[in-house]
Amino acid sequence: MANERNTENLIRDTLRNLGYYESSEITVEEQRSKIDSINKLLKGASKTGKGGSGSPEFVVTISSHNDFVILFECKASTKFHESVNRDLAKDYAVDGALHYAKFLSKDYNVIAIATSGETASELKLSNFVWAKGASEYRELTNTHGQILNEIVTYSDYIRFASFDPLIQKMRHDDLMAFSRELHNFMRDHAKLTEAEKPLLVSGTLIALRNRGFVVSYPTYSASELQKQWLRAIQDEIESADIPYSKKENMLQPYSSLAVHPILGERTTKFPRGVLSELISMLYERVWPFISVYHDYDVVGQFYGEFLKYTGGDKKALGIVLTPRHITELFAEIANVNKGSRVYDPCCGTGGFLISAMQKMLKDSHTDAEEMQIKRHGLYGVEQQPGMYALAASNMILRGDGKANLYQGSCFNDAIEKDVISFQCDVGMINPPYSQKDEESKELVFVREMLKVLKEGATGIAIVPMSCAISANSIREELLKHHTLEAVMSMPDELFYPVGTVTCIMVFKAHTPHAVSNRKTWFGYWKNDGFVKTKHLGRIDLDHTWNRIEERWVEAYRNKDDVPGESVKAYVTADDEWCAEAYMETDYSSISSKDFAEEVKKYAMYSAAINED
Repeated sequence: MANERNTENLIRDTLRNLGYYESSEITVEEQRSKIDSINKLLKGASKTGKGGSGSPEFVVTISSHNDFVILFECKASTKFHESVNRDLAKDYAVDGALHYAKFLSKDYNVIAIATSGETASELKLSNFVWAKGASEYRELTNTHGQILNEIVTYSDYIRFASFDPLIQKMRHDDLMAFSRELHNFMRDHAKLTEAEKPLLVSGTLIALRNRGFVVSYPTYSASELQKQWLRAIQDEIESADIPYSKKENMLQPYSSLAVHPILGERTTKFPRGVLSELISMLYERVWPFISVYHDYDVVGQFYGEFLKYTGGDKKALGIVLTPRHITELFAEIANVNKGSRVYDPCCGTGGFLISAMQKMLKDSHTDAEEMQIKRHGLYGVEQQPGMYALAASNMILRGDGKANLYQGSCFNDAIEKDVISFQCDVGMINPPYSQKDEESKELVFVREMLKVLKEGATGIAIVPMSCAISANSIREELLKHHTLEAVMSMPDELFYPVGTVTCIMVFKAHTPHAVSNRKTWFGYWKNDGFVKTKHLGRIDLDHTWNRIEERWVEAYRNKDDVPGESVKAYVTADDEWCAEAYMETDYSSISSKDFAEEVKKYAMYSAAINED
């Protein structure tokens, strides 16, 4: 006679062999969970449909990924693995697993595993993922997109599920909501400056790499915690593959936080101190994200979000952070691959280098190739000490590229000499943006980037549109030594809330424009599918960006003439470098509403100019 206990024993033995019972951060519970939040969600989850609570055979939770629950539902006979409509929760394994997942998905991302069979040879498995708040489940797939039909380690379950599009979006949205919460907490309770906030985030994420610190930080007094926090950062920096002089440069910005008076105080509300509370918040809300999504510039995202709430004019500081979809677009335009050497002379938090690295790693196939990319594929320079620390911490969190980051000016002779020796074949830059008395300063940085690239390299820059329409000596010098391959006019609100209208310029290094004797391709890339939202800024609300990016990149690579979107033209340093100057307008597509809107924009622009 079939016995469900045999199935449960099989699952228990499998979990034990995969290390579920040995890990200190995993809790495996059978028949009923002791976690209040899970019990509350399962209170009305009886499979009979008559009310009362219910529970799967196994519930697995992971402290470092506390937004996930893994559950197992067992049946003895494979005949009762799955019903036709998956709606008979009491009798079938798949139906029951999905039944419980639906209840738990109100507050958790759920990995639901249905199992049936009494022996290892006949065991049947189905794996599903149900994203928090979603109305539907999906079959769980591995990183190659293949449906998963086995039990895997908890880390693989988390990794596979985390790349489900719904869960990825949910986690990103949660991260952005948390960034606002964290900003307010730092403002109200820690009294940190705008420059200190992202440093505290990045320093804490580095410290959380140290397992000893993760275990012990709750035991320290408020004043002692600051010292241990800095020591954990120092230990991680010391163990990283970074030259000694660079380690000193990186650690210095964090030192002031280690003696910040308010972070080391106990309060009635936070008896273990504000810093301990901040560390707990980041460990619970951010670490699960960064430990999975190695392609994501988490530190840069927090930095950008914090800037939104400063209340000042960010452009006055020359701070214009590049959106992630644009850093990824650069990597596509440059055709970055595993053999590329990528250079960013104004690397900021490292967004371009991270996107390039991710594309390079996807093109690699061996550990040796990955090591080569991490050690010799990425080069960056950042002048501001605090920003340099953010970039270096970003690379440490990914285990790569630290040794090739320089703190200093890209115009420094020694740095310039080093970069030339690296023979970089791709350059990417979002330079500091000019003030009114510094016309075309951005192109000076572009000129410097192109100067140190190898012959024939691709140099890409995103700069204010004024650089494309104002003739000057720097543009003349650029064309004297390099070819202007393409210019793409970008969305007006790309850098919202900063009101800088930009374009992307693509150069071929060390081939004079006149020698190339060919037309420049101009793209009118004004609609990237992103829309402004009240709390999240510009987001890909309708999920159209991937399609748009694919179309843009294909048109660029083929140098297609697409009416209303692209055109080719011969240009000199005295000409305008933008699609708007050369495309023919299709007046049949313009409505009276469009005309009125443009007149309104022009009137507002004229009024602003007159005020200046």
